[in-house]
Amino acid sequence: MEPKPEKPLRQGYTTGSCAAAATKAALTALITKEEQLEATIRLPIGKFVTFQMEECRFNDDSVLAGTIKDAGDDPDATHQALIQSEVSWSDTPGITLDGGVGVGRVTKEGLPVPVGEAAINPVPRKMILESAQDVLDEFQITRGIKIIISVPEGEEIAKKTLNGRLGILGGISILGTRGIVIPFSTSAYKASIVSAINVAKVNGCHHVVITTGGRSEKFAMKQYPSLPEDAFIEMGDFVGFTLKQCKRSGIKRVSMVGMMGKFSKVAQGVMMVHSKSAPVDFGFLADLAERAGATSELTGQIRGANTASQVGDLMVEQGNQEFFNSLCDSCCREALKEVKGGISIETTIYTLKGMLLGKAERDGEEYKDHWNW
Repeated sequence: MEPKPEKPLRQGYTTGSCAAAATKAALTALITKEEQLEATIRLPIGKFVTFQMEECRFNDDSVLAGTIKDAGDDPDATHQALIQSEVSWSDTPGITLDGGVGVGRVTKEGLPVPVGEAAINPVPRKMILESAQDVLDEFQITRGIKIIISVPEGEEIAKKTLNGRLGILGGISILGTRGIVIPFSTSAYKASIVSAINVAKVNGCHHVVITTGGRSEKFAMKQYPSLPEDAFIEMGDFVGFTLKQCKRSGIKRVSMVGMMGKFSKVAQGVMMVHSKSAPVDFGFLADLAERAGATSELTGQIRGANTASQVGDLMVEQGNQEFFNSLCDSCCREALKEVKGGISIETTIYTLKGMLLGKAERDGEEYKDHWNW
C-alpha cells in the first residue's frame, strides 16, 4: 500500500492580528452603538481576514471586544487565548495605545519596545493603529480615542514563554510580523534567541552561556553562579545560528552547556542538532574513545550503541575523563570553525542527573589561523 500523503498543516493568526481585529470591532461598536460580532482586517502580507468576536460588551463610556486566538497547527503557548481590546473616547487628540491585564511591560533594554511601555511589538502596534484609523476615517471621526489591549490569562501564559528572562513582566507580548502563524516555524524561536542576546549585550554581558534546554540551563546556572540571569540563553537546537548571533553582537566569550546527545553532533560539526537533522556518528565517538585509551572491546560496543547517552554511560563506567574532555574540545573546535574564530568558546557536558562529564575551552584568537577557512 502506498503511504497516505501528509495532511497540510493549518496556519493560524498572531496575537497582533487578533488585537487589531478586536480593536476594529470595539471601535466600530463605540461609534455605531451596534454590537459587532466580526471584523475584517488587512494583514501585513496583504491578505484580508475576517475574525469572529467572542464578545462585544458596552460599558459606560467604552466598548470591549475580544476574539479567541487560533494558532492553527502551531504548538503556540497563546493558542486559544482571549485577546481583548477596549476602546474609549479621549480628550487627547489622536490614538493612544497601551496594554492592560495580561500584556507584559518591558523592563530591560535591548528589545524593540522601549523600557516602560507595554510589550506590543512594532508591527502589531502599527496594525492596531492603522485598523483604528481606518474606522475613524470611514466614519469621518476626528475625536481622540484610547485603546487598551488585554489578555485575561496572559500572566499565566507568560510563564510558558521566555518573557520573564527578557525582562517582560506581567504578561505576554503582542507579536507578529506577517500576521499569520506558520505551523512549527523556527522563525519565532530564532527571534527569541536574537532578543535574548540583545538584552544580554545591552545589560553589559560579555560572557553568555548558551544551553540546549531548561535542564541544562539549571546546571549552567549552578556552574556560573556569578553571571546574571540575562547571560543565560536557551538556544534549543540552533547551535550554529546562536553562535553566529553572539559573534555578530560582539559577545567575547560563549560557554555551551548541554548533554551527550546533542553535543555529540556538535563535536562532529553538526550545528542544527534536532533529532531529525543528522544521526549521531558512532564511528566518530568510537575513534575518539580509542584515542582516549579505550580498549578494542569498548570501542566495538560504542560502534554498536543505540544512543549517544549509552556511549556516555559506557565511558562513565570506565572512568574515562579524557574521552569527555576530548569530546568537549571537539565541540569548541567545530564551534570556532562555524564562526571563523574571534571569540572564546567553552563547552561543558553533563549527564541527565547533572553530573559533570567533561569540559574544555579554546580561545578563538589563539586558534584563528589553525584551520584553512
